[in-house]
Amino acid sequence: MRRLLPAAAVVAALALAVSACGGGTTAPPATTVSDPSKVSGEITWWDTTRPDSEGPTFQALIKAFEAKYPQVKVKYVNVPSDQAQGQFQTAAQAGAGAPDVIRSEVAWTSQFASLGYLQPLDGTRAVDDEAGFLPGPLSSTKYNGKTYAVPQVTDTLALLYNKRLLKQAGHEAAPKTIAELKQTALDVQAKTGAEGLALNVDSYFLLPFIYGEGGDLLDVANKKIVVNSPANVRAIQTVADLISSGAAPKPATTESYANAMTALKEGKAAMIYNGPWSLSEIYQGKEFKDRKNLGIAPVPAGSVKAGAPTGGWNLAIYAGSKNIPAAYEFVRFMTTAEAQAKIAKEISLLPTRTSAYADPDVQGNSDVVVFKPIMDTAVPRPWIPEGGQLFQPLLEGYQALVGGKSAPADVLKKVDEQYRGIMKDWG
Repeated sequence: MRRLLPAAAVVAALALAVSACGGGTTAPPATTVSDPSKVSGEITWWDTTRPDSEGPTFQALIKAFEAKYPQVKVKYVNVPSDQAQGQFQTAAQAGAGAPDVIRSEVAWTSQFASLGYLQPLDGTRAVDDEAGFLPGPLSSTKYNGKTYAVPQVTDTLALLYNKRLLKQAGHEAAPKTIAELKQTALDVQAKTGAEGLALNVDSYFLLPFIYGEGGDLLDVANKKIVVNSPANVRAIQTVADLISSGAAPKPATTESYANAMTALKEGKAAMIYNGPWSLSEIYQGKEFKDRKNLGIAPVPAGSVKAGAPTGGWNLAIYAGSKNIPAAYEFVRFMTTAEAQAKIAKEISLLPTRTSAYADPDVQGNSDVVVFKPIMDTAVPRPWIPEGGQLFQPLLEGYQALVGGKSAPADVLKKVDEQYRGIMKDWG
C-alpha cells in the first residue's frame, strides 16, 4: 500500500540526516562462509506488506527458507509501510532494535545507505546474478556506486476499473486520455448512479498527472528543483478540474486510499488509480468475485504522454546486524526467480528478475501479464538520499488543494519553498 510518512517522521528523518556522521553505524566488512548450508542463528525481518492479503505468501516463503536452512530461525515482524521508515531510522540511529533485514521502499534505500545504516552487498552471497534483474529496479539499490539492497518486487500505477459500470455507461474500453477519463467518469455518474473516479490524496498518486504533462519534481542531472513549472501547474489544474466538474467526488484528505479502495470494491466508484499490490485486496470485494470484471489499463495520458512512477521494494541488511551470513542467505533466497514467481502467482506483485517472467506461474497470472508492459514505460524516480522526503510537501499541497485552501499555482510555490529547504545546494 502506498502511504507517506507523517510530517513528524519527515522532520525526524531530516534531523537524522544532519547527525548521521555522529550516530550512524559503520558497516562491517563483508562476511563469507565456506558452506552456506551450515549458516545458523536467528534473524529478524521487518515486512511491510498487508498482513491479511499479502503476508501469508511471504510467511510461506519463510517456512521454505527455514526448511532449506534448518539452523536459521527467521523472526517475522510486520510493520505498517507508513511507519517502517521512521522506526528503522530511529532504531538504527540508537544502535538498538533495528531488524537484520528490512523491506525497504525504493525511495528509502539510498537515504538509509547515505546515513551508514545498510550493509554494502557487492561481492556477497546476498546478490545473485545481478545482471538478471530489470535495470529500473536494480538502479534503486545503488548509492555512490555501491550496492546496498536487492530488488524484491517492482510496481507502477495503472487505471483499475469496473468493466460492468463502464459498459453500462456506454464505454467498452478504458479511457486513454485525461479528456476521455473525465467524460467516462461523468457518463458513469449520469447513467449508473455510481461515482466515476475515486481519487487518492497521496502525492505518489499525483505523479501520473505530473508526468502526463511532461513535468517532474527534480532535474537530477542539473541539480535543479523543477516542481514549480508550467507543466506541473497544468497537472494540478487537471486534478482540480476533475473534482470541480464532478468527474471525481471531492475526496477526504485523510484515509482517502482506504476510501477509494472501498468505493471500487463495493461498486460505488468505477475507476481508481492503483498498483499491483492492491489487487489481492480488490479481489476480496463483492464487485470482483468474478475477477474478469476488473479492468487494468495504462493511466490516461495528459497533453504530453501517459506516464506512471516506478515503485517497488528492496531487501536491505542492517549494517549493525549480528548475523550477517544468515541475512545474506535470506535475502538471496527471497529474491530468487522461484520466490518471485510464487509472489507473482499468488498476489500479483511484479518480479524484478527478467527470467521470472518466463515462469509458467507468472505467465499464468493475467494481471501480471497486463502490468508488465505498463511497467516497461514507467518513469524512474530520483534515487537520491532526499528522495523519500519529497512526498510530504507534495502531500500537504494536495491536501490544501482538495480542502480549497490553495490554488494550483500557490500549491506549487509552497512545495518549491519546502524543497529548497531539503535540497539546500540545488538551484
